[in-house]
Amino acid sequence: MNMILFMITLSLTLSIALTALNFWLAQMNPDSEKLSPYECGFDPLGSARLPFSIRFFLVAILFLLFDLEIALLLPLPWAIQLQSPTTTLTWTSILLFLLTAGLIYEWTQGGLEWAE
Repeated sequence: MNMILFMITLSLTLSIALTALNFWLAQMNPDSEKLSPYECGFDPLGSARLPFSIRFFLVAILFLLFDLEIALLLPLPWAIQLQSPTTTLTWTSILLFLLTAGLIYEWTQGGLEWAE
């Protein structure tokens, strides 16, 4: 019982001491640079409604699509050990075929060209 009371007292004392030390040592010198919002190099005083590149959006969607493909194919080594691995391999082949056909279609339509 005494040990528990000692640990509670010690943690409370340490918490109060660290909080007081933080207020005592903190630098309170706000200037215009520290008070201005950080906008990743963009002028924070300009318009927030900048035009968005549709090419960038398409590349991001393609990245998500192939990221999803990896997530769907990840359990394949364990699925091959099932009772019917031919069914698993058939579904995997269909998935890969559809994704490859979609990539070829996107490529032929010029969706992967960054510069116009």
